[in-house]
Amino acid sequence: MVVVWVWATRIRNYSIVDVFWAFNFVVIAAMLAWLGNGDPLRKGLVCGIAALWGLRLGIYLAIRVFSHLGHEEGRYQQLRQEWSSHRDLRFFFFFQAQAVLNTLLSTPFFIIACNATPGLSALEYTGAALWLVSVAGEGIADWQLQQFRKDPANKGKVCTVGLWNYSRHPNYFFQLMIWVSVLLFALPSHYGWLAVICPLTIGYFLFRVTGIPMTEEQSLRTKGDAYRRYQQTTSAFIPWFRKK
Repeated sequence: MVVVWVWATRIRNYSIVDVFWAFNFVVIAAMLAWLGNGDPLRKGLVCGIAALWGLRLGIYLAIRVFSHLGHEEGRYQQLRQEWSSHRDLRFFFFFQAQAVLNTLLSTPFFIIACNATPGLSALEYTGAALWLVSVAGEGIADWQLQQFRKDPANKGKVCTVGLWNYSRHPNYFFQLMIWVSVLLFALPSHYGWLAVICPLTIGYFLFRVTGIPMTEEQSLRTKGDAYRRYQQTTSAFIPWFRKK
């Protein structure tokens, strides 16, 4: 992340941090596959889960961010303004905080990869199934938003297609569910309960820090009253509930 920060500073685009935050999980998965001493089936499954999710999210973000590398995304433009004093240093610590978050969220992967108990329990299969549904849901939400943004006629409009008709942040909902599924998968392992830190941490960031608050502030700045009407009729989070 130090290298990424140096590059971001040179190209004046700090939004690339999101791309490499996702790809860091692929690196962590590779390390666990090499160093983990747990049951091969369990280790292979959890490393595959971490790597596939990191790849999917990283590639999606890379396509979005790298397509306009000379134009920083709105959320980071706002931070650039707010952090005008010692901006580069503040972003340096922001990038390192993302690296720490990567490590913190990898706690259950380390726990699972060191579990030598042969075979998978029903709870682990349940966690894997929920993970599959959640990754599919997150991918569908991202794809629907991407297709909406591709149409020049939608510039300045609010995306209300598919899952976005029922939730303002279906991608964030399924991202949280991914970490709930990881918690379920980790529970049968020794100290697996420590994995509760993942959905709690992600939930805090989504609801209080860089997720919903920053995204909605940016949407209000760029879409104004159209987004305010969207807020009045659509659930902030849960995809299957729509306000009347």
